[in-house]
Amino acid sequence: MFFHQHATGVRLGNIVPDFSCETTHGQWDSFHEWKKGKWAILFSHPADFTPVCTTEIGRLALKQDELQSMDCLIATLSVDPVKSHNDWLRDVVAHCENEIEVKFPIIGDADRKISEAYGMIDAGTSSEQALPLTIRAVFIINPENKLMLSLNYPACVGRNMDEIVRCVKALQLSYEKSIATPANWPNNHEDIPMPDGSRSTAFKGSVFLLPTVSEDEAKERYPGYHSCDVPSKINYLRLVKQEDVE
Repeated sequence: MFFHQHATGVRLGNIVPDFSCETTHGQWDSFHEWKKGKWAILFSHPADFTPVCTTEIGRLALKQDELQSMDCLIATLSVDPVKSHNDWLRDVVAHCENEIEVKFPIIGDADRKISEAYGMIDAGTSSEQALPLTIRAVFIINPENKLMLSLNYPACVGRNMDEIVRCVKALQLSYEKSIATPANWPNNHEDIPMPDGSRSTAFKGSVFLLPTVSEDEAKERYPGYHSCDVPSKINYLRLVKQEDVE
């Protein structure tokens, strides 16, 4: 097993550590090569044959086709060996209320080198454990191998797969366009006041133009954008319908 970085943990915008490993799909010589040119989710779970992890892998499997259509790969990981993963997957499939097939690879990180490099080991509890487990971590990585988003959950809280898919969609949208997604996107701005005193539902799911987009550029590229009126009268809440930026 090798690494091109030795620091523990990764920061947003930095290139994530490369590594070799054994997976349920065979040996990888390079994580970067496996995901070359694609988005990827690296998803850790504390342990096989545990209740919350069983539901998480099942629910993630239900999202694989949707993520694959977005050109986003999935790889999951725990500190269990690959044989344990393969044995456990039968339980995952049997327990999920939907018919599923777990088509993504699960990494065996028994020596914890990957977990440590990515900062997945909880420093607050690892000293209490003979063999520390990972937290519930999610890393969304862009085609240039840069970390775009990370989520950390404790062992007692299962993750919401709809939120993870939403984050990938938002990141991909902002990756190529000078936009940002508001809170609760795409269920935002469902009913907003218009300059003529009426109200509109046409901007539900809209996105914001970044402050770096000049007024001239905004008018040229997004002539239908809407500026939200606020007491400061500063024109920074500029909404664009999602279909106008895709």
